[in-house]
Amino acid sequence: MTTTENGPGLSAEDRKLVTLARATRARTRAAEGAAVRDADGRTYAAATVDLPSLQVSALGVCVAMAVASGATGLEAAAVLTEADGVADTDLAALRDVAGAGIVVHRGDPRGTLVATVTT
Repeated sequence: MTTTENGPGLSAEDRKLVTLARATRARTRAAEGAAVRDADGRTYAAATVDLPSLQVSALGVCVAMAVASGATGLEAAAVLTEADGVADTDLAALRDVAGAGIVVHRGDPRGTLVATVTT
């Protein structure tokens, strides 16, 4: 896994992921927002689920939505969070579907990107 600081070269499709993650997080007032793009170009956006009987990260929900929709691969992800990094369990779930090399953009809750991680 490698980490690089966010540069100005974010593709339009990856900017869309950041926008979807930000909008979903803001609409639900959740701790995190995330979005993923599957191998067919479909996008899935979700917020953290924090119920007394069920806790799932925003990225975990996105991966579950993609798999439940029949996605056979993932291309990229964006996570907006106050945490210092993306949880290892979330990165592992991405690798389960996408294999190694998926790009994950991490930003603050307002959508300012902090780092890009490649698994």
